[in-house]
Amino acid sequence: MERKQFLKTLGASAAFALAFPCLHGCSNDSKEDEGAEGNTPVPTGIDFTLDLSDPENAKLANNGGFVLKNLVVVAKNLEGEFVAASQVCSHQGYEEVRFVDLDGGIFYCDVHGSRFEQNGTPINKVDGATAKTLKIFKTELTDNMLRIFE
Repeated sequence: MERKQFLKTLGASAAFALAFPCLHGCSNDSKEDEGAEGNTPVPTGIDFTLDLSDPENAKLANNGGFVLKNLVVVAKNLEGEFVAASQVCSHQGYEEVRFVDLDGGIFYCDVHGSRFEQNGTPINKVDGATAKTLKIFKTELTDNMLRIFE
């Protein structure tokens, strides 16, 4: 059965229900809209493993490198230790936290410039207020497998 014929059998309401998520994903809303705020909740229940031999995780071979997975920033800090934090900024809820080579290695949100120490403590004030602590996750390395968990 061809797609067009299949959609006709479903009817207009079912076709809309299937297409709505796609249309919403293509909407023109963006975080650059003035006054827009992120809505992403801080991840909870985190428990996953990264295979460090997998090419997707190659950035973790170098100090200062990071990968994003499950709304978590997993980084190899400048001392060669693995650290993990919420990718969702505690300032306004955007998924823009990254690990950067500043001040010995910090977590940084480029939406409003929030900076966090590797233990999640806010470093600076943004918009006249100090952000809440950034959520930090535990890491455990066994051979080439890195576990990130709460």
